[in-house]
Amino acid sequence: MADRKRPASEEPRTEERSPKGANPKGAPKRKKLTNKRKRLKTILYALAGVALAALVVFGVVLSYVIEGLPSLEELENPTPSLASKLYSSDGELVDRFFIENRIETPLDSIPDHFIDALIATEDRKFHDHWGVDLDRLIKAAIKTVFLFDREGASTLTQQLAKNLYGLKVQQETLSETLVRKMREWISAIQIERNFTKAEILEMYLNVSYFGRSAYGVQSAAKQYFGKDAPDLTITESAMLVALLKSPRNYNPVANPERALQRRNLVLYNMVDAGFLKRDYYEKLKATPIVVVERNAYATSSEAPYFVEHVRQQMEDLQDQYDFDLYRDGLSIYTTVNMEMQRIANRAVVEHLDEFQKEHDQRWNWRYHQRELNEILEESAKRTREYRAATDAAERKRILDGLMVDESFIDSVKKAATTVQAGFVVVEPGTGEIKAMVGGKEQEFRYGLNHTTQIRRQPGSSFKPFTYLTAIENGLYPAYPILNQPFEYKEWSPGNYGGRYGGYLTLRRALASSLNVVAGRLIVEGYAPADQVVRNAKRMGIDKSELLPVPAISLGVSEVSPLEMATAYATLANDGVYVQPISILRVEDKNGVLIAEFKPERRQALSEQTNAVIRDMMTSVINGGTGSGVRRTFHRPAAGKTGTTQDYGDAWFCGFTPQLAAATWIGFDDMRVKFTSGSYGQGARAALPIWRKFFTDVYEAFELPMERFSLPGGVQAATFCKETIDRGEPRLAGEHCPETITDIIISKNLPPKCDLHTGYQDFEDDGTDDGSQW
Repeated sequence: MADRKRPASEEPRTEERSPKGANPKGAPKRKKLTNKRKRLKTILYALAGVALAALVVFGVVLSYVIEGLPSLEELENPTPSLASKLYSSDGELVDRFFIENRIETPLDSIPDHFIDALIATEDRKFHDHWGVDLDRLIKAAIKTVFLFDREGASTLTQQLAKNLYGLKVQQETLSETLVRKMREWISAIQIERNFTKAEILEMYLNVSYFGRSAYGVQSAAKQYFGKDAPDLTITESAMLVALLKSPRNYNPVANPERALQRRNLVLYNMVDAGFLKRDYYEKLKATPIVVVERNAYATSSEAPYFVEHVRQQMEDLQDQYDFDLYRDGLSIYTTVNMEMQRIANRAVVEHLDEFQKEHDQRWNWRYHQRELNEILEESAKRTREYRAATDAAERKRILDGLMVDESFIDSVKKAATTVQAGFVVVEPGTGEIKAMVGGKEQEFRYGLNHTTQIRRQPGSSFKPFTYLTAIENGLYPAYPILNQPFEYKEWSPGNYGGRYGGYLTLRRALASSLNVVAGRLIVEGYAPADQVVRNAKRMGIDKSELLPVPAISLGVSEVSPLEMATAYATLANDGVYVQPISILRVEDKNGVLIAEFKPERRQALSEQTNAVIRDMMTSVINGGTGSGVRRTFHRPAAGKTGTTQDYGDAWFCGFTPQLAAATWIGFDDMRVKFTSGSYGQGARAALPIWRKFFTDVYEAFELPMERFSLPGGVQAATFCKETIDRGEPRLAGEHCPETITDIIISKNLPPKCDLHTGYQDFEDDGTDDGSQW
């Protein structure tokens, strides 16, 4: 049979065989497999990227956490800030300098019931955990996440880490809180590795904050209960432990009911932890909370100006001795005597209370309108409102408003006419500042100290430096100087009240404070101005600028009260200058001596010159312008009043063998002055403070009687009064009708009187009666 030809469409196809196991349908299945593999690889890469990113993030976070941790050295040697304590020479705590008011206290000084209350309330597993309480942490986390009930889980060690190294910041965000917690955990573990449980407890109790600026249990005990930590009762300890949760919320003064509830919760915790019996708890929970008044523990109010004087010096010494005044817990032993300080405070306050009333009655702004306008404008421009103004128009509006504001005007008037005082007491032989009152305000901090920070004309209280210079140059108390006005290069001083006359001795002129005599000593060359300046500087007036002009004799160069007290102390100390000091020594927190201070000493005047001027100054008190001292004070004393020409400043400076003091009275604004010499003289305005202080101090301390002595080379001498009256002093002979006895340096003795020789002169009447011999 012949083969039939197949159509083209039926041509036989050659089939390709697939490998064994291959998809019979071919390519589509292979493509699907490839896509799956790609997706898998992508997922793996993504997971690896996420893991890597997480690892990087974790590393960055861990690095950030670790970066904020204290160093290993800080962990091994923590140094919490400690308050530095300032002590008086009679052993009282005067004040503290601190950023955190902390007094370090050993653990064995803290009552057991305080420790029990602390552990029962804050960390019952304290003796068992290794810094972090995992069980408590997990429970707190569950409550926070699922029950929205925040519960603290920090151990005492974690709290210590937070307090010791400042790990917490104000107004934390959630992320900041998580970072802080991690840092606390790490630090707590490190602390537990480095310290015993007892050491951790001691550190905790010395760094924790209890409110009222009190850091540490000792400061807290003083601040709240006015006692030392060992004397705390159980309820007082519980109250302090209650404050650890929140000093503000549980403040027993601001929130007494809330504080009582929290304190009683602490007591109940002690029962629950087995530290306290329930029946005793029932009795204790009814005990009221009694805290001391806010100012009952304050120490700076009694010597604030002295404290600030010391603070400024201590800050200057920090770099030299490598200490931190506010953090290192120094013990600063000072010169102030607190009993003397209290007497000084009373003397100033009592006098100013009365004296202010007298000045207010005499001062009338109607006669000082120009000064008032100037003072008002200056005060207005110092206000915060004026200084915050952004343009000239706003400043003018504010200024114009204040210039007619009655309350503002009254406040400016009162401030301007407030009588201020500066009173400082120095021990002559040691230079120690024993008391310092730098102004009217007893609550003082960082203001103007009117004993160290003002410079005012001392007036006649400067005259002794002129007189002693004349004595150094050969004059003596009985030497006569003409008490008559003069003019020297357009300078013509006058005596108060216009009192003039003939020749007066230096002693009487100083006692009466006659200006023309002091001026003549300068212009007539007995006491050259440059020598007066030199002597005053050597005696202690060494920080103020003294001008070597004739008017220096009347005290025209401005000085500070402390300088005047120092120079007068030199007179009390036989002419030996002793640098005034306020700090004796400084010790670190362990009692190791850091620095000890000895005053500079020098012989400023010869003993002879010093003895003579000192003796002359006793006449100022015993019958001169300073005789008001003798109303109540009757011990040996010397001094000098001082009044400026326009009654802007009043002074009295004086001394005994044991103490020297300077008193200044005046105003902060030098445009305000005393209205007359009837009350603005040194004898009325300043002397009463000096008198009251010395009267009360000698009575309170029962100081022994001491007198001024005369050294060798000084003797008594008798002078002919007539030769003194003539201005040509001579030693008296046996025929001199009237004599004056005074002291003199032996080498300066004048010749004997040649007026009264014992021979009589007869008038020739023309007769010759023969010789009368």
